Formats: sequence, C-alpha cells, structure tokens
Amino acid sequence: QVQLVESGGGLVQAGGSLRLSCAASGRTFSGYAMGWFRQAPGNEREFMAAIRWRGTSTYYADSVKGRFTISRDNAKNTVYLQMTSLKPEDTAVYYCAGRMVGGNWYSAVEYNYWGQGTQVTVSS
Repeated sequence: QVQLVESGGGLVQAGGSLRLSCAASGRTFSGYAMGWFRQAPGNEREFMAAIRWRGTSTYYADSVKGRFTISRDNAKNTVYLQMTSLKPEDTAVYYCAGRMVGGNWYSAVEYNYWGQGTQVTVSS
C-alpha cells in the first residue's frame, strides 16, 4: 500500500554535498516516522537518521551527526537527507524507510516500508 521512491543520489567529490529525497505514496497518515539507511556491498544496512511525521523529533547516528540533516515536508509526503562534507566512506546505496511505531531507531527490522535505494558515490 505504501511506496517509497528515493532520488538525488550521484557521484560527488569528497567534501561535496548531496540532497536525497524520498517521496512516499499511499496511506502515509498512518505512519509514525521515516528513516534513512545506507548499505555498502557486503555490509549490514546502517542507520543514518530518522524523523517523525508529527512533531520535531529527529535521531542521528553518531557517524553522521553534524554532517547530515534529515527533514520532511508533510504536505508533499517527502523526506530529505541533506548530506554535507561527504567522505569516501559514505559511498553506499541509501534507502529511505517508514515505520508505524516508535522503538529502536537504529533497527532496520523495525521499519515496515522500504524504497529501492539510490546510489551515492564519493570519490577521494
């Protein structure tokens, strides 16, 4: 019922910036929060950030705090991930995800809906 589509990935040089978007369609009114994860080849899916649909609460992984900013536009059913000061180790496929309840923001298995991912490549 809920579909998520990421966009905005690409190739950037170290120190550059990218803004990822995640457009949600379906019954988003029943959702609780959206998150961003990333996954490099052979690695586990890693939590980046999350934001609630209502209120202003945000959550960040220590590895990206101060560099990445999550935001939302409820009217557009869209969440964003503004990434700055990108490093080669940020290279991964980035996924947006939705969850219906609160809990462990770092746990991918607690998220209910996933996009197809968008590739971010940071060159050194």
